[in-house]
Amino acid sequence: MGSSPSDSSHTFLERVSSELGCAPTSQDVAVYLDKRDPLQHLRKQFLVPRVGDLPPTDLSLVDGTEDCIYFVGNSLGLQPKSAGKYIDEDMDKWAKMGIHGHRAGKRPWAYAENNIEDLMANVVGAKAEEVALMNGLTVNLHLLLLSFYRPTAERHKILIEDKAFPSDYYAVESQIRMRGFDPQQSLLLMKPRAGEETLRTEDILATIEREGESIAVVLFSGVQYYTGQVFNMAAITAAGQNKGCFVGFDCAHAVGNVELRLHDWGVDFACWCSYKYLNSGAGGLAGAFIHEKHTHTVKSTLWGWWGHDLKTRFHMDNVMDLLPGVGGYRLSNQPFLLVCPLQASLEIFSQTSMQALRQKSKLLTGYLEYLLKHYYTQDEARPDKPYVRIITPSDPEERGCQLSLSFSVPVDTIFNELEKRGVACDMREPNVLRIAPAPLYNSFSDVHRFVNLLGSALGSRQRPHTECVTENQPADKHPPGGPPFTVTDGASFHVPLL
Repeated sequence: MGSSPSDSSHTFLERVSSELGCAPTSQDVAVYLDKRDPLQHLRKQFLVPRVGDLPPTDLSLVDGTEDCIYFVGNSLGLQPKSAGKYIDEDMDKWAKMGIHGHRAGKRPWAYAENNIEDLMANVVGAKAEEVALMNGLTVNLHLLLLSFYRPTAERHKILIEDKAFPSDYYAVESQIRMRGFDPQQSLLLMKPRAGEETLRTEDILATIEREGESIAVVLFSGVQYYTGQVFNMAAITAAGQNKGCFVGFDCAHAVGNVELRLHDWGVDFACWCSYKYLNSGAGGLAGAFIHEKHTHTVKSTLWGWWGHDLKTRFHMDNVMDLLPGVGGYRLSNQPFLLVCPLQASLEIFSQTSMQALRQKSKLLTGYLEYLLKHYYTQDEARPDKPYVRIITPSDPEERGCQLSLSFSVPVDTIFNELEKRGVACDMREPNVLRIAPAPLYNSFSDVHRFVNLLGSALGSRQRPHTECVTENQPADKHPPGGPPFTVTDGASFHVPLL
């Protein structure tokens, strides 16, 4: 969303403010960017909670009628407006048709999830036949590891990041134990270098090169949940496969957040939940991916009725006609109430592209980073002033929309104060707030409001400057030669002459 690929978001923001005649921290910059955001209409397709409806809100501090600042889509996405409509349609179908709903209506229950797998495949960069919507994330991870983790005396290790999400760690540890191996010997953990928060790609690749002959599976997050770091999935996949390892990813924090190309990268397998950036509701239907190269060579270890080919599924002869590839990993019919909200969200994703969302996301998160560094960087001349440290990588290519913030004051205090002010964010032990402006529904004005409220929460006397330095250039007028943002080739954004 910059004038050229080489321009950083910070440089771009300063150029915009210069043309507007105001400080880069002015609210006018946020208003300008929102008015020229070609994705702004997507926000209208979501239900944004009001400040006054959030249980922790203190209405003596904020206006309860405003939309809340919802920066927690990395934990639970907002509800698409059409989700309720689709659920009502299917509940009505159940009431009126009963069992006939399996074959009738907009979402025949016997194969409702199959009808949206192409939409899901577009989001993860896969072919429709490489994707299955089923179960929950950890169930799918277990099913995949049962097929791809084939330990031997020589090759028995699973390589994961040290601070993997707990469910991944538990799944891996239990899989190792189930195969008769000792996690102390077979669980290989990647830790950052001393004094660093994130993993270096060269260290991951070096570990794979050094330990590869003993590694059966390389399993990383697509985006690390705690730090917000995006792993170089293409490089990790190539390195692992070069050493004879299977390579898989938990894409829970990557799907709908960053651009994925699971097929082109040759990833062996992947899984993800859908209730974060995919906005399917708590406990929503999860997804799994197996590359087409494994269609006829890797099969599900555990069979269920729904893994049987639909054409013969109802012959009931107890002779398994296992679907090839990931389709054979289905166990049971999917709850239609979970299909409905996922379809609602994926239809919104289909109105744009991950390339377009990523372009906006880089600027949106870059804007947040700019304001945080401007106001809340450590000031050695004022040692008592609270400050914020961003542990997420500064390179936009190494992060998604999330910034993980560490504070010089107790993080739980800041979290509580933000919640009182109508900010929905999330605290993770031991000392991080995860702030995630999602490009699908968050705005630049959300970011500006958040930074103001953070100042209030920190008790800082320094407040963001909100007045334009010139009065003859209103915020809703674009600079000379600078028309609204436009989409080129359906993906990239630019402001000509800015």
